Amino acid sequence: MKEKSCHAFRVFKTRWFSKAAKKESISDSELCLAITQVLNGQAENLGGGVFKKRLNKNMHRALLLTQSKNHWVYAYLFAKNQRQNIDDLELIEFRKLADLYSLMSDKDIAKAVMNKEWIEICHDKETEIQK
Repeated sequence: MKEKSCHAFRVFKTRWFSKAAKKESISDSELCLAITQVLNGQAENLGGGVFKKRLNKNMHRALLLTQSKNHWVYAYLFAKNQRQNIDDLELIEFRKLADLYSLMSDKDIAKAVMNKEWIEICHDKETEIQK
């Protein structure tokens, strides 16, 4: 059975997230696979467009932001052994950021990519996997 792929969605990582993921050897292909898993319910929905996903053989956690489900943004990465979770105030701020991202037009997104604030990682890539 085929799982949903991120092919119909645009997936980005912030510049900060990109540097953190590189430092921890988390590849774009792993991030695209993780989005596929998120789309299939394999992530913790923290509400307000914030999702928490395990990465890197369960050693790290990523926070993904979405509101429209048309684009997803990897926004924050932390090591499981350094902190268990984000606190309530951080969650509120990430929810506000997800709301702001939901207001972005295609032109705003293109500008974020052009300015290298966001890096697109799996639009037009085939990431379907067989189950």
